[in-house]
Amino acid sequence: MSSTPEPFRILLLGCGRISERHFDAISATPGLKLVAVCDELPDRAAAAAEKYGVPGFTSERAMLSETEADIAAICTPSGLHPKHGILAAQHGLHVISEKPMATRLEDADALVRACDDAGVRLFVVKQNRLNPSIKLLRSAIEKGRFGRIYLANATVRWARPQSYYDQARWRGTWEFDGGAFMNQASHYVDMIQWLVGPVESVSAKTATLARQIESEDTGSAVLKFRNGAIGTIEVTMLTYPRNLEGSITIIGERGTAKVGGTALNRIETWEFAEYDDDDREIEALKQMPNPLSVYGSGHRPYYENVMRVLRGEAAPDTDGREGRKSLELILGIYQAARTGMDVALPLGLTPMAGRPR
Repeated sequence: MSSTPEPFRILLLGCGRISERHFDAISATPGLKLVAVCDELPDRAAAAAEKYGVPGFTSERAMLSETEADIAAICTPSGLHPKHGILAAQHGLHVISEKPMATRLEDADALVRACDDAGVRLFVVKQNRLNPSIKLLRSAIEKGRFGRIYLANATVRWARPQSYYDQARWRGTWEFDGGAFMNQASHYVDMIQWLVGPVESVSAKTATLARQIESEDTGSAVLKFRNGAIGTIEVTMLTYPRNLEGSITIIGERGTAKVGGTALNRIETWEFAEYDDDDREIEALKQMPNPLSVYGSGHRPYYENVMRVLRGEAAPDTDGREGRKSLELILGIYQAARTGMDVALPLGLTPMAGRPR
């Protein structure tokens, strides 16, 4: 008679806004046990520790030194993800990093190297890839149902008032957060490059029109994909009076599809020249209820994948190298907006990454 394997012990750094999604997923994932939490704000660390019945820390080094664990979930400000992930890897822990994995490419690379050197896994959370509607869209692309893809669009029309940025000093800063592309639209940037393929070049315009922050609250980017398709990404945090839309649209020679809803959960358009058995799922996905927030409901299946990977049963949905791709595109968008030039990808491939438009 086989015995039940010991649970994987997980600790969590950063008990802010996104951490509730991780706490929920950890609690719902069999074989996973929360053993400690950490936040630099004592009240927040204490509240999470009391709620989940685990020790609370205000120092990540103290938590890592004093707690036996297998996995670290990094939910701190974006610019700190590499630092905290590297520290966890050096203590022999697998790393789950919230998006984006870094705000600078060299920091992302350092995190990947640290996990490689320590022989641990690095996971970057891209939970919307696991939405049923997105999986169906991905399937349609892989089956060639669109034929040649002509145009891909990501639209993020959300509302983030000044009070949102004022709640935490790191929000809207270049060092720790980035702007609308790096933070709020990160999943949508990831989605468009994951679905359509590698980007050859990008041009962009960004602006800080209404919020008192270092980074942008609004911007648009135009992408040229290696397969010849054109892409656009439109992002603003200034929609009045509330979030209006977050969507992905793909238009091809034999198909058009749009996925929207609060968190890329609902199919809004699905038209193809030829029938496929996948189409039997469409009516249900057109009626899919919206999740409670823009974070969606993908953290639970993401953690399930993490567990399967660590048991040797599956490949990771999004590892560090995969998570790096969308970060590079975001940084390319920022470089294009800053220089007013078309920026070639990968970044740094040639001495002159940009060319006049």
